[in-house]
Amino acid sequence: MVIEQIYTNCLAQGAYFIESNGEVAIIDPLREIDSYINKADKLNAKIKYIFETHFHADFVSGHVTLSKKTGANIVYGPLANPTYDAIIAEDKQEFKIGNITIIALHTPGHTMESTTYLLRDKDGKDHCIFSGDTLFLGDVGRPDLAQKSANITQEELAGILYDSLRNIIMPLADDVIVYPAHGAGSACGKNMMTETVDTLGNQKQMNYALRSDMTKAEFIEEVTTGLSLPPAYFPMNVMMNKSGYANIDEIISKGNSPLSPSDFENIANESRAIILDVRHEKEFIQGHIPQSIFIGIDGSFAPWVGAVIKDVNQPILIVAEEDRINEVITRLSRVGFDNTLGYLRGGIKAWEKENREIDTVQSVPTSQFEIDYKTNNNPIFDVRKKGEWDTSHIKDAHHVCLSMFNEELAQFQKEKNFYVHCAGGYRSVIASSILKKRGYHNVINIAEGYDAIQHSSIELV
Repeated sequence: MVIEQIYTNCLAQGAYFIESNGEVAIIDPLREIDSYINKADKLNAKIKYIFETHFHADFVSGHVTLSKKTGANIVYGPLANPTYDAIIAEDKQEFKIGNITIIALHTPGHTMESTTYLLRDKDGKDHCIFSGDTLFLGDVGRPDLAQKSANITQEELAGILYDSLRNIIMPLADDVIVYPAHGAGSACGKNMMTETVDTLGNQKQMNYALRSDMTKAEFIEEVTTGLSLPPAYFPMNVMMNKSGYANIDEIISKGNSPLSPSDFENIANESRAIILDVRHEKEFIQGHIPQSIFIGIDGSFAPWVGAVIKDVNQPILIVAEEDRINEVITRLSRVGFDNTLGYLRGGIKAWEKENREIDTVQSVPTSQFEIDYKTNNNPIFDVRKKGEWDTSHIKDAHHVCLSMFNEELAQFQKEKNFYVHCAGGYRSVIASSILKKRGYHNVINIAEGYDAIQHSSIELV
């Protein structure tokens, strides 16, 4: 038996490859599916089933394309309603993979179709669970993502999740291994561990949501408190996962279109495309195409695209290093942004060579900000997450979480300079690019962010 967790840090997402006696099951695959097929080919094995734990909101699964390419059956749990052919498993229905058995355990609560898959080894012993977004390490799935489609409140879903955990998952043996769908950094939970594999026994000891003496009322209060608004692109990803989508190869072929500066500019104007600059933040600060948005490919790229751009149908033009274009298009498509129209051939150097307008971001090191802080009264905006802000922040600063930035622009003034910072300088440049695109050219980025500020003489609370 082979069990491989294929973890994607950008999405904090775990897909799973399971092989036994020449047969393979894939759980929650990413949209680019060649790696799964290649792994099966190397083992001279056939992909038999593609198990989906639920309709994912934070990424587009590869189940539809993988099924078309391999003939494998897609499996969902009870209450799922996809528009394509799939096996809708009954609760406790068993599926044979070589010498092992995978059992569908209906565990609603995160969503109503959410299902945990229990793997029993060749001797019939419970070996592990693939818990999807029902149970994370250190947390459980947020109960507010399915309420619109299911016509149910988050409190009711939380109560259902409580029952699923207590009645179905917690009775399993302590040595059962837990393989969740997400880890720290995902927007599908609040306080996930950085580890990506654990035993159920350890989770029973340290996961607040599995506390043995917790009442249902206490559980509902705990899991519904402190939930940030889900990213706006989540419902669009759910619909793509329910209804299907274009083959990723077609998306890459369409997006991988080199454009001269003049063609790039014309298409941007005609299509109202967003110019997405994915280079390093230091390069963006030094020079970029006016009105472009920065989201660096080497950060948490895809989730920030979803949070900032929001509409998966938005046309996008790319500024990037040419050897990374396919990577950029692929990572956009992971979260459903398929409308890439092309990229700037020759990058920013080609733009500059034609003497076209270049914009910059005013940015100061923490040492300079420390001096300015004591001599001027310019507003300071902290764009970190609420949990980061609550832990510690600059006295008299304002908090505007980056994920809610577009809704909070009224807090900024165009008449007076103001500072923006995050933890290390990545998110604050995203924020600065949005502000400049909206006409706020008096923004000053603090380059090293709070990581450096907390070691300065600036007063913190």
